[in-house]
Amino acid sequence: MSRAAALAAAVAAAAALAGLVRPAAAVQPDEMLADPVLEARARAISKGLRCLVCRNESIDESNAPLARDLRLLVRERLVAGDSDEAAVDYIVERFGEFVLLRPTAGGANIMLWIAGPLMLLAGGAVGLAYLRRRAAAAEPAAALSPEEQRRLDEILRS
Repeated sequence: MSRAAALAAAVAAAAALAGLVRPAAAVQPDEMLADPVLEARARAISKGLRCLVCRNESIDESNAPLARDLRLLVRERLVAGDSDEAAVDYIVERFGEFVLLRPTAGGANIMLWIAGPLMLLAGGAVGLAYLRRRAAAAEPAAALSPEEQRRLDEILRS
């Protein structure tokens, strides 16, 4: 087996193993609820809540102590009889909408949702105005005068 073939086989094996690797959930055994239905609901909710320490990681994936506290709080609310929406609303009420990995598209957040497209349109309008102004700009200076053309020809010949 050639060195190139061995390297290709190793890369293919590494890629196959990388495809099997999934992020491990940080939920500890002592956090899990005895009722599998409630635990499944808690895990589904936890995947939609942001860890306030890790930023773009759900509390289900984070090992931060605050994420653990939030996971326990979600489970407490579910055991108390809250619906999924009520449990999420409780967390959002205490920590703000930033805790949601997928913020709502209403209320004050509507500005965040429309700001991107508005900025794109504004940038396009500025670019179009620039191109129109540039096209309408004065033509470059007139061609060389006969005297200047004669002098240029002399310089080029020498």
